[in-house]
Amino acid sequence: METEIKTLTARLLAHRVVPRGDALAKKALLDDSFRLELDKSLAAVGLRLVENPYAEHIAVALLPEMTEPVFGSGDAWLNNNLGLPRDGVALLVILWALIILPKRERQIARVEAGKENQSDMFGAQKPLETGETVSTGLSEDALYADFGKALGGRTRFNANLGRLVNLGFIVRRSRWLDEGPMLDLMIDYAQLAPRIIEGALADVLLRREGRDALADKRAEAAPEAPEADDASAGPLFDLPPDDAAQEETR
Repeated sequence: METEIKTLTARLLAHRVVPRGDALAKKALLDDSFRLELDKSLAAVGLRLVENPYAEHIAVALLPEMTEPVFGSGDAWLNNNLGLPRDGVALLVILWALIILPKRERQIARVEAGKENQSDMFGAQKPLETGETVSTGLSEDALYADFGKALGGRTRFNANLGRLVNLGFIVRRSRWLDEGPMLDLMIDYAQLAPRIIEGALADVLLRREGRDALADKRAEAAPEAPEADDASAGPLFDLPPDDAAQEETR
């Protein structure tokens, strides 16, 4: 066992990630005694194993109590421990939201569908689907069109994409961006997902409430008009002038 633990630890440090289907990775995930010894070995040098059932790889990261001694504190503390600039962090969060959130939704939906269709009460639980069957990428050009100017323009955008590729967060092929091995491992879904989902929904709701309040004020100031049906309340998102005109003529 000692040799296997040394081998797996060395591979994790040398390659940064090990596929979940690897024999030693499987042993670390399924063999309790092996995992216990592996955790002790990693903890002795300030590390911990990072894995989740939705990701295709496993990796190592610093123990929480080692973050400050390693990366500094106070004026030396960075907004992240990867050396990414602020626009690089913003790009990483956008990519995570566009790739991992839909992926997780598909994975959970397939698990729930499998439970509904399962006829054998004691049947073996199937592993979660990962890879291209549930994780789809996005066009680099479409991403730049939506966020490029806000992220510093073409030069900064390309530079930060290159950094994220080198760090293993993204795989870049022919102007198409796919999930890298680190994207679903090194970002805490439980913490970030609610901030993105609830934050975005709260923003949309506030905009809708403000629009409704403005409409009420206009209605009070204007003379009475024939009642309209609910569909006339307006769209959730404002349309550009040209699109709005086209909608009115339909």
